[in-house]
Amino acid sequence: MYIDADLSMRSHVQRTVAGCFAILRQLRSIRRSVQSSVFQTLVVALVLTRLDYSNATLSGLPAYLLNCLQSVLNTLARSVAGLRRSAHITDAFASFHWLRAAEQINFKLAVIVYRALHNTAPQYLSDMVRRVADIPSRSRLRSSTSSHLVVRPSRLVTVRERSFASAGPRLWNSLPGDITTAQSLYQRFEEN
Repeated sequence: MYIDADLSMRSHVQRTVAGCFAILRQLRSIRRSVQSSVFQTLVVALVLTRLDYSNATLSGLPAYLLNCLQSVLNTLARSVAGLRRSAHITDAFASFHWLRAAEQINFKLAVIVYRALHNTAPQYLSDMVRRVADIPSRSRLRSSTSSHLVVRPSRLVTVRERSFASAGPRLWNSLPGDITTAQSLYQRFEEN
């Protein structure tokens, strides 16, 4: 059963990467015919959305599969910025306000946890996250004043550790306190 989960995850990533590269090959044929801003809009609309779709389920992905997703992002950044294959893309990522593959997955997972905690996510997701302060036996502990969540213990590293009920709270607990206590998703932007 667990081997099948890894195979399906690998085939999902491989299909996504292949689809993204196929779209990018088609877009390259019109690269010089359209303005740079139009090309960037097409890349975001047709390729990045494909990568971003349900990527929160990819939490805990092995490094070799993350590298496959990252290679798509690297190629997109080089294509949009007009860089050579050997050029560094760190500045391109910063100028486009793009995150790396692992960072995208963590960001999306953290947003889903935030919404689950504030009851703006579906109920089945909200039921999977629980604050340490809400447990009666832990109400007198120092951790009850923090915004930490209960991480469900698991014996199986392959599947259970990557589930939302386990990966979401673990990621949330690793975030800085000013992020986990924010009153809205846009609080940091509103302050600036």
